[in-house]
Amino acid sequence: MNKISNEELNILIDKANNGDKKALETVILSIQDLVFNLSFRMLGTKSDAEDASQDIILKIVTHLSTFKKQSAFSTWVFSIASNHLKNYKKHMFAKAQLSFDFYGNDIKNANIENLPDMTNNVDKAILAEELKFSCTNVMLQCLDSDSRCIFILGTMFKINSQIASEILGISSDSYRQKLSRARKKMAQFLSEYCGEYGNGKCMCKDRINYAIMSHRLNPHQLDYTTSSEISLEKILDVTNAMENIDHYSEEFSFCKTYKSPEIIKKFIKDLLNSIDIDIIKNS
Repeated sequence: MNKISNEELNILIDKANNGDKKALETVILSIQDLVFNLSFRMLGTKSDAEDASQDIILKIVTHLSTFKKQSAFSTWVFSIASNHLKNYKKHMFAKAQLSFDFYGNDIKNANIENLPDMTNNVDKAILAEELKFSCTNVMLQCLDSDSRCIFILGTMFKINSQIASEILGISSDSYRQKLSRARKKMAQFLSEYCGEYGNGKCMCKDRINYAIMSHRLNPHQLDYTTSSEISLEKILDVTNAMENIDHYSEEFSFCKTYKSPEIIKKFIKDLLNSIDIDIIKNS
């Protein structure tokens, strides 16, 4: 779908709030990729992101009439999604938060030698690429939820401090400071341990069988290498991009954005075709 300007969105939102179901569909489809990508990075797995995205989309539909157009629609959506995700308790890592110490210890001490081939004839280069993006995405779980959200907004979505402070309800100075600290933690860990993005010895191609054995990689469920990338410009207006607050800006190339999976598009269609949509929208 082509990107829609804020002015066009505001007109469509007015129509949606007046009962125009087609306008409502256009509005919700315009932000599905934003919601999914934020959820994917915040929660660490595609399945959890799909579930959370549906919850957030339902929340956006039911609260659409409260959008007062005092900011960009995407800013309002980010605020709803961020608050939901920071408090989301149904994802895989909710009860067992990871830490950089845990990750580092696993890299240094895991026995990755002499393991049987568990690739099930899937190309090892593809599995190594899958593991690379999976590992770096799950690594975000080593940050607390507030720091993780700030890192994602500033590093992946490149949102500047003025807009981010509105989304998160903190000062611009606080946002910049917390973003810089989070990026420093990630960059230091990658530099020390990761051979893909830093100066470390850990190489994904050497850990494929270990990752499969420990259920971190499934050769028959490739969430990253089978997903279609989408440019950030198609998701968000990046003309107000993040200020250059540190030297880490270009060190996180794993922060790619992807098209929403079909299950989310189907959920939107089913929701908006529900006989209860008017009740839902006005609740």
